[in-house]
Formats: sequence, C-alpha cells, structure tokens
Amino acid sequence: MRVANLVLVIVLLGMGDLFASPSLPSFFSDHMVLQRDRDVAIWGTASPNAEVTVAFKGESTTIRADADGKWRTTISSGQADAVGAELTVISDGETLTLEDVLVGEVWFASGQSNMYFTMNRVPAYEDLIAKTDHPSIRMFNAPLVTAVEPQDDIDGEWTMCRPETIPGYSAVAFFFARKLHQELGIPIGVIKSAWGGKPVETFTSRQALGTLPGTKALVDAVLTNDQNFDPQQSQTQFETRLKQWEAALDAWKAKPAAERGRSPQRPSVPKRPLDTEGQPGVLFNSMIHPFAGYTMRGAIWYQGEGNAKPGAVPYDQTLPLMINDWRTRWDDDFSFYFVQLANYREPTTEPGNNDPWPLLQDRMRRVLSSTPKTGMAIINDIGEANDIHPKNKHDVGERLALWALAQDYDRDLVYSGPLFRSTEVQGDAMHVTFEHIGSGLRSRDGSDLTRFEIAGDDRAWHWAEAKVIDKNTVAVSSEKVTAPVAVRYAWAANPSGANLINSEGLPASVFRTDDWDDVETPTDPTAQNNLQQRRALAVEIQTLKAERAKLEPGSEEFQAISNKQRKLMEKFKTMTQNRK
Repeated sequence: MRVANLVLVIVLLGMGDLFASPSLPSFFSDHMVLQRDRDVAIWGTASPNAEVTVAFKGESTTIRADADGKWRTTISSGQADAVGAELTVISDGETLTLEDVLVGEVWFASGQSNMYFTMNRVPAYEDLIAKTDHPSIRMFNAPLVTAVEPQDDIDGEWTMCRPETIPGYSAVAFFFARKLHQELGIPIGVIKSAWGGKPVETFTSRQALGTLPGTKALVDAVLTNDQNFDPQQSQTQFETRLKQWEAALDAWKAKPAAERGRSPQRPSVPKRPLDTEGQPGVLFNSMIHPFAGYTMRGAIWYQGEGNAKPGAVPYDQTLPLMINDWRTRWDDDFSFYFVQLANYREPTTEPGNNDPWPLLQDRMRRVLSSTPKTGMAIINDIGEANDIHPKNKHDVGERLALWALAQDYDRDLVYSGPLFRSTEVQGDAMHVTFEHIGSGLRSRDGSDLTRFEIAGDDRAWHWAEAKVIDKNTVAVSSEKVTAPVAVRYAWAANPSGANLINSEGLPASVFRTDDWDDVETPTDPTAQNNLQQRRALAVEIQTLKAERAKLEPGSEEFQAISNKQRKLMEKFKTMTQNRK
C-alpha cells in the first residue's frame, strides 16, 4: 500500500508538469480596455497541446496551445461599451476570469521623462485630481525594468481614473485620453510605458538598429563592451569607489553648511552593458516587446531630449526606424503621433544659431513627410527656459488628441499649427507658403512677425522682416541680403518671441530650407569618414580599457595596453579637433 501511494504521488507530481493552469500576461487583467470594432488579440500559456477557449460577450473561440504551452487567438470585441463584462479563458477544466472589461479606444504612450511626468508633479492640477471621476478612462502603468532579451510579460495592472489613482498617471497621456473621452463619449484605455532620460535607440529592437549604419555602430559597441564585461572585476571596482565615496561624504559632512556645496554622488551598482537602461534595445526588450500585438488604435510619443546632441544619428532616421519596428512587431500600421520638443534654455538674441535642439525639432517635422500615418504636436510656445520638463501638460495632451480626432475619428477641425510647405524667391524676398493654416496665418500678438532669418550664398544669417501677404504665405526679406537663398524660422532652443500662428492659435513649427551647420552628422564624405573612424576608435578604446582592467597593474602587458590606449585616445582627440 505504501508503494502504491508513493507511485501515486510520483504520478501526480509528474502530472503537475503536464497540466498547467491557463495564464495571461499582466495587461490582460481586470479593468482592461479592449479596442472596439476589431478582432482583438489575446494570448497566454496553458498545458502543452491543451485546448484553450476564450469567451467574451457571447463570442467564443477555441484553439490549441503549442508544445511549449503557448497560445494566441483573436476574438471580436464588438462596439464600444462602458459596461464592464467578463472575459474568460478555459483550459483543462480550469477557468480564468477577467472582470470589468470595457470596450473602447486603446492607445500606447511611450517616451522619456516628459511622457513619464505624472499628474502629482504639478501643483496647479491638485483641484482637478481631487475632483476626478472618470471610471471609463483607464491606464496601465508599466514599471521601470530592463532586460537583456525580449520579454513576454511585465508587471502592472489596469486602474480606473479616480482621485487615488490619477496622481501616478502620465499627465500627457491623461489629458490626451480625457480629450478623446470628452469628444467620443466612449471608454479610453492607455498603456503607459516610458522611462526618463533615455534615447530613442533603447526603445528600438537591436535587430532593427542593425539595419542602419549609424545605429549599428552603437549596437556593435555595446555588444563588444558586454563581451568584455567582468562582473567580479566590476564589483571590486565598485567596492573601491564606494569606500572612496563614504570617505568623501564624511569629509563633506564635516564642513560648515555654508561651504558644503553639493554632496558627493553615490556610485551606482555595476550592471552588464546589455542590461543597462539607455543602451540600444534594452528598454525595447523589457518595456515594449511584452505589449507587441496588443490590439490598439495607435501610439503617442514624447521623447527626443536624449537625442538632441552633437554626434547623434539623425532623428529623421532613428524615429522612423523605431516606428516601423513597432509596426512590424504589432503587425499593424497603427497611427503614431509625437510631440516636437518644447522651447528650452535661455533665449538667443543672434541669428545663425548652431544648436542640436532646433535641428532635432526640424528633423521631427521631416518625419511627417517620410513616414505615413504620423502627426506632430507643436509646443514651442509653452516650454520653460529653466526646466526641460514644462508643467503645462494639458495643452500637450490635447494637441496630440487633435491629430487623433482628425485623422482617426474623422472630426472636421484644424489639428496642427502651420507647417512649412515650399519657398520661392521673388526679387530680394523669399515667399514661404504653409499648410495647416486654418482660415489664415497671423501673428500671436498682432505685432510684426519675428524670428525669421534669411541668408544669401555667403551663408551669413540676418534677422529678417516678415509679413503675411496671403492667407498661407509669408514674405521674408532683409536689406542686408539682396539675393536670398535660404530661410529659417524659430531656429533656436528657445526662440523667444516667435509668433507665427494659424487662426486657431496653434503655433508654427521650426523649419529651415538649408542643410548647413548640421551638428548631428557631417554632410561631406571626408567628415563622414572621420565620424566613422572616431566611432571605431571609441569602441577599440573601450575594449582595451576592459582588457587592461583584468591585468595586474605594473605588468608588461598592462603597460603595453596602457600605451596603446593612450595613443588611440590622442588620435581620437586630434580627429575630434580637426572636425571643428
């Protein structure tokens, strides 16, 4: 009898491996919102080769899990419905029930800190937060996590928009969702997955990054660094830095308060390069890939600050790369609306500004013509000189919503500020035409238009006189330029005074008609070759640094590598100086 019981226990334990309860990723959960009028994708795991039945509002579908227990199916969502319903998943006699599932419009919100920026960070929103009661607006907040390889799930839950939940909502995403809810009168669901201070490349898969020369160099560099990563050596170095920091902190505390200044920064715990936030593809693996395939209307994106720097791969290459990568992963040509960077830093007073900020803003504008089903909210009138995180997220969210209302929901409205269309030389002036003018162009304050610049063949920029001469045309001229060849508008990180708007009060986008002063990547072949050589040198220097860290200081090999590294660094410095 004991033997029989033992055999039974062993058999039952073995069956535990064969029969698994049906499960779903965390974003298929109570209070979720399904995209209306679509066959929505549902997926999860069950026992290997088991039948799985998914049922929702009288509709059901049955499929069979594969040998690994994975399954995927679709089910009709039907029309928008603000009354919560049950969605069930049945397999091996077990039922998994999701409660209070709504049907409406679903959007994916991503980017860096300005998308992550939460409602509770703005004192002016305190009263709104206290009075908020929008049970049909729901948000899934993804946590900040990294991953070396693409993940299939991520923690989190759907919440209803109430005073106790909205403080942690993305402010941009909330105002976007609220505007849609007010106009459409149906449930709105938003999946927010954002992380501050990160470049566009980390939200893009490494496979996609490998198809573009500039981003491939970034991937190759991090892969090389990852291969040379020594966890034990890194931990030893960290412990040394930690002791140095503790000593520095004690010394800082010993000083009189008036003399202290900033406290020493605590060293961070070492991570392998492929598991470090911000590295190419890392946040795609952890915070984008899990959601790939979730049926939705589109995505909203607020990012770019992390790419507005000299040497960055042009944003009108990297953003379309990411958009197309996501659309491929979702197998859906969904709408994609993004926010152009706001005005920031102290205003400039001279024309001919050579700054990566307006260059990136203009490259964002160019994405509109290169990538279908995209839109751009222009916000160069609501930024803050001293804060890269402007508090006015209300207008940002609503300007994004204008694009969606017009393009996705067929609302007849003006949904963008003026965008450059074309230019023509007329005598000593340039006539610039715009689209998205509403009933006509005008200045915001009724005064003369400002922040237009004009240049001739000498490439010397001068402030210009600018006047609206037709509902969609501005004449730009300067007595200092008799034969103009190029014009710019709002070309500065903070173009204070830029006042061209359309009749609906939406501001015009920065633009330029030249291709001079490209601070992202050089335009001539010699300089381009210099850039590629410098990138290769940087990778080699990092590789030598990793090799040297494994050696005994003072050894012949250590000295040889040190000398080689020093020579490469001198060469890198010389090449950097020569490109200026």
